[in-house]
Amino acid sequence: MDKNYYITTPIYYVNDKPHIGHAYTSIACDVLARFKRLDGYSVKFLTGTDEHGQKVEKAAKSQNKSPLEYANFISKDFNTLTKTLNLSNDDFIRTTEKRHILAAQSLWGKLYENKHIYLDKYAGWYALRDEAFYSEKEIINGKAPSGADVSWVEEESYFFDLSKWQDKLLEFYDKNPNFILPKSRMNEVKSFVKGGLRDLSVSRTSFEWGVKVPNNHKHIMYVWLDALTNYLSAIGYPDTLENEYVNFWPADIHMVGKDILRFHAVYWPAFLMAAELPLPKRIFAHGWWTNEGKKISKSEGNVIDPLEIISSYGLDQIRYFLLREVPFGSDGDFSKTALLARINGDLSNDLGNLCQRVISMIYKNCNGSIPSKCEKLNDRDIIFCNKSIVLYEKVKNEIDQQSFHEAIKLIWTFISDANKYVDEQAPWKLRKTDEKRMNDVLWILADTIRKIAIIVQPFMPDSSTKILDQLSIDISERDFSYLDSKHVIKTNKINSPSPIFPRIEE
Repeated sequence: MDKNYYITTPIYYVNDKPHIGHAYTSIACDVLARFKRLDGYSVKFLTGTDEHGQKVEKAAKSQNKSPLEYANFISKDFNTLTKTLNLSNDDFIRTTEKRHILAAQSLWGKLYENKHIYLDKYAGWYALRDEAFYSEKEIINGKAPSGADVSWVEEESYFFDLSKWQDKLLEFYDKNPNFILPKSRMNEVKSFVKGGLRDLSVSRTSFEWGVKVPNNHKHIMYVWLDALTNYLSAIGYPDTLENEYVNFWPADIHMVGKDILRFHAVYWPAFLMAAELPLPKRIFAHGWWTNEGKKISKSEGNVIDPLEIISSYGLDQIRYFLLREVPFGSDGDFSKTALLARINGDLSNDLGNLCQRVISMIYKNCNGSIPSKCEKLNDRDIIFCNKSIVLYEKVKNEIDQQSFHEAIKLIWTFISDANKYVDEQAPWKLRKTDEKRMNDVLWILADTIRKIAIIVQPFMPDSSTKILDQLSIDISERDFSYLDSKHVIKTNKINSPSPIFPRIEE
C-alpha cells in the first residue's frame, strides 16, 4: 500500500496580512497531515506565499518599497502564522525562490515544446483584484462575477490552448467523481467547462513583477500559471526521476477556498495534461466565514485577526471551533456566543470534566498510579469498550472525506458515552463498597481517556499532549497503532491533574 501523502494549502497572496480564512484552510490541512502521520504515513505538508503579480507591484509602490522588499515583509507574517497555529508543515514555499522560478519556467518550456502555448494579442476584461480574465458574458453591471472592478486590456500575450481541453476535462471529471469535493462544487465546475472554454492569456507585458517567460523576457508569466506550479516546485520538479517528486506526486489533496476553485479544478488539470504530468487526486473547496452574520470586509472593519482571537480564547479552542462548528465545505458564521458555547460545553464540560474527575479519582484513591488491568469485563463494560474499538475506523472514514465536523461528532458522542459510564458506575460509591470493582472501572476509564487523547491529537495537539502526559503515556506509544485491542494502558505512576480546558466567562 502507498503510504505517502502529499497535502497543500493554496499559497497565500502577499497583498495583505493574514486573516481567519487563511487560518481556516491551514488548520484543516494540518489536521489531515497530523492524522496521516499518526496513521503511519510519510507526509509532505506544504504551505507558502504567492508573491508575484500586478497587485503586489501596486501594493509595494504604495508603500515606497520594491516588490521584493514588500513580499519579504508580508511573507514573514504568513510564516509567523504557521508557528502561531502550531502547523506541522514540512515546507514553506515562496514563489520568489530560485527553485520555484526554475520549476515555473520548466513547466512553461514543456507546454511550449508540446505546442500548447502560442503568441497572439489579448483584448478583453481583466480584474486586477482577482488576477483573472473574464469573458463578455461573465461581466455583470460592469463588474466581474466576484464583484471586482474590471478594465479593458489590450496587449501582446502568449496564450495557452485551454479550449482544446474541454472534452478531456469533462471525461476526467466523469471518471473521477471524487476529484472535486464537495459534490456541489464538482457540479459548478462541470457547468463552467460545458459552457465553453476559451484559450487563456498566460503572459503580461504591462508590468514587470513576475517570472520571466523563457526566451522572451519582455513577457512575464500570468500569475496563476506561476503560482500553481508551486505544488511541483516544492517536490523537486523538473526532476521527475528522483527526490520527493517520485514519492509525493500526484498530490493527494489541494485544499482551497471556493473563490479559487476554477484555477485549481480547470486551469491546473489542463496545464498538467498538456505537460504530460499526472493530475492531483483531489481538490477540496471549503466555504467562507461571516462575522456575527455579516460578510467580512475591510470596509466593514470586521476582519477577524487570527492572532487576536487565539490570544483571547486559546489555540486548540479555536482549532476545534473552526472545524466543529460547520460542515467543512459549507459557509460558516464566526460568533463569540457559539465559540464560548463550544469551549465551555464541548471542551470544558464534556472532555475536560471527564479527564479531570477520572484522573483525580485515580490520583487520590489508587496511590497515584493507574490500577492494574481489569481481567474480567461485565456485559456493560464490554458494550462500552467495544465502542472505543470501532471509533478509530469510523473517524478515519470521515477524515478521508474531509468531513472534519462528522469526525469530531463521532469522538464527542463517545466522550458523552464515557461520561454516562462514569455516572452509572459511580466509582466514588464503589470506593466504600467494592474497591476491586472501583479499580476495574477506573482502569477502563483511564484506558478510554488514553484512546480519546490519541485520536484527538490532530485537532488539538497541545491539549491532547497534556492529557497523555497526565496519564504518563510514553511518547513512543501515542500513534494510532496503539488504538487496537492489543494495546492497553499500563500501570504507571501518574501526575496530579490540572484542568485542560478552563471555562471562559465572557
